[in-house]
Amino acid sequence: MAGGKKRKTQQAEIIRLPSYRARRIAVLAVIGLAFSSLVWQSIDRQVFETAFLQEQGEQRYLRTIRVSASRGMVTDRNGEPLAISTPVKSVAANPKVIKGDSETIGAIASTLGLNPDRLRRLLSSERGFVYLKRRINPDLAQRVDGLELEGIDLLSEYRRFYPSGEVMSHIVGFTNIDDKGQEGIELAYDEWLSGNPGAKRVIKDGKGRVVKQVENIQSPSPGKDLVLSIDRRLQFLAYRELKAAVSKHKARSGSAVILDSRSGEILAMVNSPSYNPNALRGRRSSSLRNRAVTDVFEPGSTIKPFTVAAAVELGRFKPNTPIDVSPGQMKVGRYLVRDNRNYGMIDVAAVLRKSSNVGASKIALSMQPETLWKLYSKLGFGESPYSQFPGESSGRLPHFSDWSSFEQATLSFGYGLSVTPLQLARAYGVLANDGVRMPVSLLKQEQAEPGERVMRKSTARTVVKMLEAVVSSEGTAPLAAVPGYRVAGKTGTAKKSVAGGYAEDKYLSLFVGIAPVSDPRLVMAVFIDEPQGKEYYGGLVAGPVFSKVMSGALRLLNIPPDKQWHENTLMARLGDRQ
Repeated sequence: MAGGKKRKTQQAEIIRLPSYRARRIAVLAVIGLAFSSLVWQSIDRQVFETAFLQEQGEQRYLRTIRVSASRGMVTDRNGEPLAISTPVKSVAANPKVIKGDSETIGAIASTLGLNPDRLRRLLSSERGFVYLKRRINPDLAQRVDGLELEGIDLLSEYRRFYPSGEVMSHIVGFTNIDDKGQEGIELAYDEWLSGNPGAKRVIKDGKGRVVKQVENIQSPSPGKDLVLSIDRRLQFLAYRELKAAVSKHKARSGSAVILDSRSGEILAMVNSPSYNPNALRGRRSSSLRNRAVTDVFEPGSTIKPFTVAAAVELGRFKPNTPIDVSPGQMKVGRYLVRDNRNYGMIDVAAVLRKSSNVGASKIALSMQPETLWKLYSKLGFGESPYSQFPGESSGRLPHFSDWSSFEQATLSFGYGLSVTPLQLARAYGVLANDGVRMPVSLLKQEQAEPGERVMRKSTARTVVKMLEAVVSSEGTAPLAAVPGYRVAGKTGTAKKSVAGGYAEDKYLSLFVGIAPVSDPRLVMAVFIDEPQGKEYYGGLVAGPVFSKVMSGALRLLNIPPDKQWHENTLMARLGDRQ
């Protein structure tokens, strides 16, 4: 019995032992399936997806980047740089790659001096490229590079620099952040100065840094240089004296232009107030425009020499032809034309020397309106100077068919038409160039272009001779004289036009002069807007500016002094001693 029970117990234990065969099979099947999957994926990637994966890898590491091109340099006529481009770095980011945690944002914001909240908004963009800060200095670029942040990149660009600052700002202008011309020569010749950017393929690492140059797709082509007619020395001189005069007389603004009468080249063109083209911020829109070519005004008595020229050209008047301007006023239609005082019986030369409105009116009214209008038109009034400068004004010259007798009279002494300082200087250039009008140019001319004859040579020389007396002690502009040189010119003091007529306490002060008279070379127009105080006459405000600038300009250009001036001075001194 006992033996039988023992055998039954052993059999029961044998039956309860688990079986591992099924498990082994299941495990081996899973392992086999996983291995097969790995083998398939390996074959798929190595054989079937090779091209796709290679393309994806290149997209992540092979990049085509833009290579900036240098903008052409602008120089003065002597090769002095007025606008140059210097290489700089700009900071860019890939919002899809860069980390947006507080530590990264804080590091970038602190280094670049950016507001953290604004930086977060920039980096929340869906684009793959945003600028964080452009045109930074080399020290800052080195600090950014030292951060070694993934998704931050330093790009090479160019920044425009203007060595002469505010002195040249109205001529040269400036470019925007993308190096495109916005004002002045930079705008007028933007296509000429702009270069063509290049492109190259590079390999970048995981942090967006270039680790290898793969190929050069296209080399950048720099912009072309531009040589202006401006002489930087004369520009500095003119700007200094004009700015000082505007400040001294508490004027609203001022402009001055110097022309080479033989070639028509603009040697200097300045305005006050001005601005610094190197500073992107703080520019007032009112200070950006080049008033010498954009702003128009009634030229006042500076127009009288051309009224006289028209009469001399007809042969009706000579310098010694008598004109009775008493009692210092005359009625034309329903209006009165007045002089400052009664000059009595004077000649044509004295009309210019004394600046008689009555005398100029009588001369003008002795001619047909068309005669005066034709000469004014040939001088360039009422049409653009075609200097290629952006925004230049053509002024206004009404057609003679619309003139009344009073308008014909007022046009003879500079009211009823409007001109720019450049137009006025160009007109006086005709007198200086023996009656030939030269096309004005802001670019250096290797050879002067052909001019257009406006009046006879004898007429131009006769008028210049009469204008020389204006700068004498007997004329209205003795303060415009230049020691050592004979000077001819004309003053202008015009009431400023306002709504409803002319202001009684707002004036325009002008002087336009030619030097040296013995062999005319330079013409300069000076315009001061609204000088304050008792000194508002052109001879007192604008004349001294002409004298100081022209004195320096003639010496800088090595123009010899007038022999006759020295002889006249010597004779005057001998007479004083006797």
